[in-house]
Amino acid sequence: MKCRLIKSLVVIVLLLDVLFAYSKPYEDTLTRKNYDSAFKCLNVLLASNGDFKQAVFNVENAYFSNSLNKEKFDRPIEDLILLARNWQKQNNLKSYKYPDSTNFKMNASLYAILKDTIKVITADKQAYSFLPFSYDFEDFSGAGNWSNMFVSKLLITRKGNCHSLPYLYKILADELGATCWLSFAPNHIYIKNRCQKVGWYNTELTSGEFPIDAWIATSGYVPVDAIRSGIYMDTLSNQQAIAQCVLDLAKGYEFQTKNYEDGFILKCCDLTLQYHPANVQAILLKAETLKHVYENASSKSAAPATYQQMEALYANLFELGYREMPEKMYLQWLRSVTEQRNKYGNKAIKNILN
Repeated sequence: MKCRLIKSLVVIVLLLDVLFAYSKPYEDTLTRKNYDSAFKCLNVLLASNGDFKQAVFNVENAYFSNSLNKEKFDRPIEDLILLARNWQKQNNLKSYKYPDSTNFKMNASLYAILKDTIKVITADKQAYSFLPFSYDFEDFSGAGNWSNMFVSKLLITRKGNCHSLPYLYKILADELGATCWLSFAPNHIYIKNRCQKVGWYNTELTSGEFPIDAWIATSGYVPVDAIRSGIYMDTLSNQQAIAQCVLDLAKGYEFQTKNYEDGFILKCCDLTLQYHPANVQAILLKAETLKHVYENASSKSAAPATYQQMEALYANLFELGYREMPEKMYLQWLRSVTEQRNKYGNKAIKNILN
């Protein structure tokens, strides 16, 4: 009896080994197929300067193995658009009388629905408060779970970070027909706006404030060379914003597969840099991917060329003024953004909105 039991256990173990051996390559192939499909869609969107919202959906859908429901993704966005339009009807902003007042008002409505409490009265006279979206300090970099960077997660939980919140802002602005731009700071994304009365101003969705450029530069450890080269505090075109989605696709693939050798991450970096040559995140990911390839190279003849390319990319980062901000320092900065919000705000913008 004991002998039969041992034999049965051996057979089960062998079967599990066989199943694992066949399922793992299948899973890898399916994952790569999903990501390749998303890459093709993003390539088309880049060539046509297409829809940023669609680019974001394609990236997140690939991560979730094509199980993300487009209708469920779109519906809360449509609800937010409706709320923004109703806010515009109820708020006149009498202190702003310039030709671009419509665009300014649309951006003001987006700020309000994302970072302010909105009082809503329904058709049957029921009143309720629409609470603002908040910053999620837990796993804010997506190191534990890359999906914490997603707009779909933000729409469900109403908690986001400096990746998902500005992405949602741009999606809503595009849907409304308003102009705004994504902009980079070290480890950070925020919104740049422009109006005729004030000129350029910044919208920081982490704190719900309008920080002045000088504060972003000094508190965020932005070197002068980095501003001069355009890697930080510059505006991203719509194409460059979609190119950033291609980089997000690469990072999702990296998180899920840790496969640096099959070329997918490198081709995403190359496509991103084709449309945004100063994207330091793409340069850095490409350099780090080549480092993995070099360290695991089976062919010694190809290794020197890989090393030289990697070394050139790191040198390029230094020349552009890129400096890495440690995660602990960035977390301290995030908290200071919230705690010291009244010290660095653009008073001209706040006066108009008040």
